Amino acid sequence: MPTTSEAPRLYPALRYKNAAKMIDWLGDAFGFTVRARYGEGDVVHHAELVFGSSMIMLGTAREDDYGKMVGEPGSGGGKSIYVAVDDADVAYAKAKKAGATIIQELVDRDYGSREFICRDPEGNVWSFGTYWPKAGEKA
Repeated sequence: MPTTSEAPRLYPALRYKNAAKMIDWLGDAFGFTVRARYGEGDVVHHAELVFGSSMIMLGTAREDDYGKMVGEPGSGGGKSIYVAVDDADVAYAKAKKAGATIIQELVDRDYGSREFICRDPEGNVWSFGTYWPKAGEKA
């Protein structure tokens, strides 16, 4: 059974048409910081962005084997990342100021979360809320 001090095991991986620009945008809009970035010029082969104890990986959309499996960025459906935050109102204001498209305004859920849903400039869906399940704790 994993302990709460164990490093995360899940790392959402995204592809962006303009990953170099999106790295900056994700920092401004959502508060991510860059842990690692590899590539040449505007092409990002692999980047790791940190949010608290969590991380996402991303790169420029390419016609390689992985790109063929995951497809192009956009509104293809079925892709969303949930980010647990301490204050959904602060996260909402920051995302909106950076130009995120709000697709669901702030709402208080019956299970105790305050949250909103938005799209980044390349169509990925992001949910931010105060509901924060922890793997090491019972549900």
